[in-house]
Amino acid sequence: MTTATLDVTAAGRSDIAHHLHPYTQLRQLEREGPLVIVQGDGVHVIDEHGNRYLEGMAGLWCASLGFSEGRLADAAARQMRQLPYYHSFSGKVPGPVTELVAALMRWAPTPALQAGRVLFANSGSESNDTAFKLVRYYNNARGRPAKKKIIARQKGYHGVTAAAASLSGLPTMHQHFDLPLPGVLRVSAPHFYGNGLAGETEARFVDRLVQELEGLIDQEGADTIAAFIAEPVQGAGGVIIPPPGYFERVQAVLKRHDILLIADEVITGFGRLGQPFGTQVFGLQPDMMTVAKMMTSAYVPMSALFVSEAIYQTVADASAAVGTFGHGYTYSGHPLACAVALETLRIYESDDVIGHVQRVAPRLQAGLQRLAGHPIVGQVRGLGLIGAIELAEDPAARKPFDPARGVGAYFVRRAQAHGLIVRVLGGDVIAFSPPLIITEAQIDDMLERAGRALADTLAWVRSGA
Repeated sequence: MTTATLDVTAAGRSDIAHHLHPYTQLRQLEREGPLVIVQGDGVHVIDEHGNRYLEGMAGLWCASLGFSEGRLADAAARQMRQLPYYHSFSGKVPGPVTELVAALMRWAPTPALQAGRVLFANSGSESNDTAFKLVRYYNNARGRPAKKKIIARQKGYHGVTAAAASLSGLPTMHQHFDLPLPGVLRVSAPHFYGNGLAGETEARFVDRLVQELEGLIDQEGADTIAAFIAEPVQGAGGVIIPPPGYFERVQAVLKRHDILLIADEVITGFGRLGQPFGTQVFGLQPDMMTVAKMMTSAYVPMSALFVSEAIYQTVADASAAVGTFGHGYTYSGHPLACAVALETLRIYESDDVIGHVQRVAPRLQAGLQRLAGHPIVGQVRGLGLIGAIELAEDPAARKPFDPARGVGAYFVRRAQAHGLIVRVLGGDVIAFSPPLIITEAQIDDMLERAGRALADTLAWVRSGA
């Protein structure tokens, strides 16, 4: 298959010369050029040479309705003609905001959030950054200026602003950026395959993580710790699914020490796990919840932070005392984004998209499990329409490949050669997160292409290249 890496066009050369790419090996890009995508068609995207790729990551976990949903394009066009922009500052509001907040309250997964408020932004990073700020505002307003620290987890991903990247637990997000910021504490990821000890059961592993959390709180002092932030399923950190009982035990600790829970549902929100939110899957009771990505199927940038009624009332009282609530973005509640979000939510309901996820997800999970036992597959894991295969040099011993060898990156290149786009995460984890509209036949196609890439990778590894 011809790709942009083999034939760098004028568009590719311009990109190499002038575009600073996010999350890219920049010197490699300079040598090879980008894959220039020019069109979308359902679960597929098409490059500038006309080659089709099944998009096994829904872009960046986000294009839930695929890449050519006309109803979203029509909703955007209608709004652009009617009111292309207005703001929500100083007591004003674009009309579509009023409709969207009502819709989101109906979707909110817990009574505390249903009674609360929503604050809009443009990305998951911004909404998590806002949560970081509100934790401080809330505790200052309550006369607890020392209660500011936030506990985050290794391998967590919460965004790329200075605060959100500090909350994230991936080293490349901190190196050379002088991060993390002070006040961020870290505990282990609930990754039994990667962090479990020899002979340790999942139940004992959870015991150990809870003891670690309790020890950290005792060491730092509960009166200094304000919040705990967690993704229901850790996405960019490796599609890490917590063991049974983990969140139940963690929440009991947080409640005992008056520590807020922030649920980062940027990846898991709006149906990825087969329920509207991961909060429902794992029985969470968050005080704040962030959403983005699939709220608009990523057709336009938008995110939201849900805050509980208790937090809102404290913030409202404090802001009245100083004269205003001093936070917001120029594009908070942008009417175009609101219109697309509203139409996305309507499609989820009218087309029973979450029911569809429940029906087809077993096909994905069973297909991935068939790769378990492969000579270079250490573990297969997944839930709903998210999954991963973790490559390993010695699966029985849980021994990973040397990261410098780039085995996962080789797999991704071979998948692309076979017309499949997937993503390698840290530790040679190959992630799958297709659009929610994917059919069983398309899942079979995706897994067949992945199987070919895996066979190519095994041959390459054995060749010693």
